[in-house]
Amino acid sequence: MLVLCMVSLCLVACTTTHERVPRDAQKQRDTIDAAVDGALKRLYAQSPAARELTAKAHAVLVFPSVVSIGFVVGASNGLGALRIGDRSIGYYDTTAASFGLVAGAESRAIYLFFMNQYSLDRFRSSNGWTVGADASITLLEEGADAGIDTRTAERPVVGYVLTNHGIMAKVSLDGAKVTELSL
Repeated sequence: MLVLCMVSLCLVACTTTHERVPRDAQKQRDTIDAAVDGALKRLYAQSPAARELTAKAHAVLVFPSVVSIGFVVGASNGLGALRIGDRSIGYYDTTAASFGLVAGAESRAIYLFFMNQYSLDRFRSSNGWTVGADASITLLEEGADAGIDTRTAERPVVGYVLTNHGIMAKVSLDGAKVTELSL
């Protein structure tokens, strides 16, 4: 039964990725960019201070829709873009697996702000970047606007996670693997 669940989960994750993004590379980039634009507008509406954080960041990696599903064994997958200013300079895929008390499905947007050149360079030069192993991320929680100050801007990587209900509290991204796409 567990094997059947895992196989089903993998098939759903694989088909979801390919159905969300057209096969043509330019159309893929355009689709991802449009989703990133919408996700950033939503973030700025939820947290006005995030716009200021974006201006201070060297780059922002945005995954507009990371879908997580599972029952005991879970997986998540999403596509996104790395932005410097208003321009996408790379496209990425994120995947993660989880074990334990996992049941259901959710979609969330993930925003990672690279606050210094070293953290950005390290991310861009990696051949697959894993949250927790390659970088520690300071997640800002609901109501964190007051916490965005000079100390926040000094952290190497700062992140937000949004669901349909707002910014999630006590979320861990450890173990999420980020890989550049060839688009």
